Amino acid sequence: MSRPWALMVLIAAGLGPGLVPPGTAATASATGVTASVLRVGVVEGSPPCSVRRDGVWQGLAPELWNRVASRENLAFRLSGWPSTGELLEATRTGRIDVAVGCINVSPERLLRYRFSLPFQEDGLAVLVMRTPLDLGRAFLGALIGPGLLQLLGGFLLAIALLTALTWRVEHYGERAETRRLGRLRSCGKLFQVLATGPGGNTIVETNRGNAIVIAAYLVRIVAASLLVGFLTVRVVDETQGRARGRISDLTDLEGLRVAVRRGSISETLIRELNRESQPDRAIRPVPIGAIDEALPLLDQDRADAVLGDELQLSWLVRTGRSGGRLPLLSLRGIRPESQAFAFAPTLPEDTAERIDQAISSLKRSGVVGDLRAATVQPPGTGTTDEGEQR
Repeated sequence: MSRPWALMVLIAAGLGPGLVPPGTAATASATGVTASVLRVGVVEGSPPCSVRRDGVWQGLAPELWNRVASRENLAFRLSGWPSTGELLEATRTGRIDVAVGCINVSPERLLRYRFSLPFQEDGLAVLVMRTPLDLGRAFLGALIGPGLLQLLGGFLLAIALLTALTWRVEHYGERAETRRLGRLRSCGKLFQVLATGPGGNTIVETNRGNAIVIAAYLVRIVAASLLVGFLTVRVVDETQGRARGRISDLTDLEGLRVAVRRGSISETLIRELNRESQPDRAIRPVPIGAIDEALPLLDQDRADAVLGDELQLSWLVRTGRSGGRLPLLSLRGIRPESQAFAFAPTLPEDTAERIDQAISSLKRSGVVGDLRAATVQPPGTGTTDEGEQR
């Protein structure tokens, strides 16, 4: 038998894998030829990142994985997991090949697990409930606060100075009208016109007087703008808190009942904060299985606040309903970290590289950004976990 024919027979019989030309394996990988179906795990009850409704997976992470698998022609089968911690352990022990979710790549996790290329960055946030009465109190607090009084005082002082200047420039003390009405009433009338505007053309006769009237007009415009801006910022700032006091930083959570998802970075952060605080001021974690459980806990006064991913809590603020109470983010952007998928140690390096390349391409083309923006929209078509998919 000639040498070429012998080589072909060995390859066809599977007896000579080391004799396959270098380009053959690369071509098989590029076309998506795989020996088995990827076992992919997804966290349940974590909208808008991942959630299963009526057997259909929805959210940012499943949608992104769908794009990656379709792009690389990867066969896979989905399974749901109750928490991120259990999902990561299943990945580490090889029970699944890929963990799909908005998984924070913390320094501790980076030492234990293998991650994909990050597809976004997100931080933690604190969510509280406010009632319309709380909002009314916040508005009144903004109205009677010292800042508003200072602004009003500055405006009145500026008008008073312009009134005195007008009195002198226009020689009001020598006018017959002043002697008839009296100095106090004449000065008060002049102050009223400069402060309110109407009648400004009747109180001056000289060019310098007209300049003062124009200056009073500018003072009124600037003061009105400052007052509107101040009230807007102050009211918004007052409403970003909780019913029983203000949450301005993480230390304000001490002594409160804080709802967190089991096995999450938020739970780890609470343990870290409690190690640094006094035992009688420790944060009392209230474990929840799904982020949807947070609002009922707050509404029933079984928790004072919720600590979780900002994306998830922002989704609750936009879509959650809880009677007449309003969910608000009191803190946001806490300790932002990269988020990625996780790989099993046994996942082939070429498969991991293909997934990373697909994520990078989808980020650059804006797909990841579009998926993130659509997470708060009404649920669309998701991915089922029934049977094998491509």
